[in-house]
Amino acid sequence: MPHLKSRAISVQTHLRDQVADALRAALIAGDLRPGVVYSAPSLAAELGVSATPVREAMLDLAREGLVEAVRNKGFRITEMTERDLDEFTELRTLIEVPTVGRVAATATAEQLEALRPLALRIVTAAREHDVLEYLEADHRFHLALLGLAGNRHLVEVVADLRKRSRLFGLGSLNEAGRLVASAQEHVDLLDLMVAGRGAEAEECMRRHLAHVRTLWADGTAPSVRG
Repeated sequence: MPHLKSRAISVQTHLRDQVADALRAALIAGDLRPGVVYSAPSLAAELGVSATPVREAMLDLAREGLVEAVRNKGFRITEMTERDLDEFTELRTLIEVPTVGRVAATATAEQLEALRPLALRIVTAAREHDVLEYLEADHRFHLALLGLAGNRHLVEVVADLRKRSRLFGLGSLNEAGRLVASAQEHVDLLDLMVAGRGAEAEECMRRHLAHVRTLWADGTAPSVRG
């Protein structure tokens, strides 16, 4: 599994967290497939660690809804349904759209412009087909933008929703160049907010989340069951 091997695990105090990050990356890249059961020893061998931190990391992923334990066998990668995708999109829309409008009205131009390097990194990563860099920059951009509203609990809720709605198999869409348009929307959103066009920024965020919903569906289509 190339994405597991490419994220070599170092011997540090937070080994469990490193393993969890590596497994999430493998899920997103499509190296770990929905519906398939994986054992902790086999994944540990791929990562070059013992089975214990893998089991611990898998328990973290189970709490996020990404995997489920299968007795005496290992962990099955969770399959998202169309309803799951719709509900995640609805929740994020309810939270993020009005928050973007509020931030557009209250944040300074300097605060917003500080996010531009991240927005441009998202676009560059999409064009270069670097899926892990794309997701890292995307994650940081969205949470930093919402953080300007000053509500840390709101940011934590959205961060959890983002974890639960990870796109399995994003690598194939990335290779097909399907992420570039979604990536550019981050720059467009920032431009509107810097210009103080809050209502248009809200609509841009609404379109962006709908676009993400389409990508989720396309990425999970082979394994989604109504």
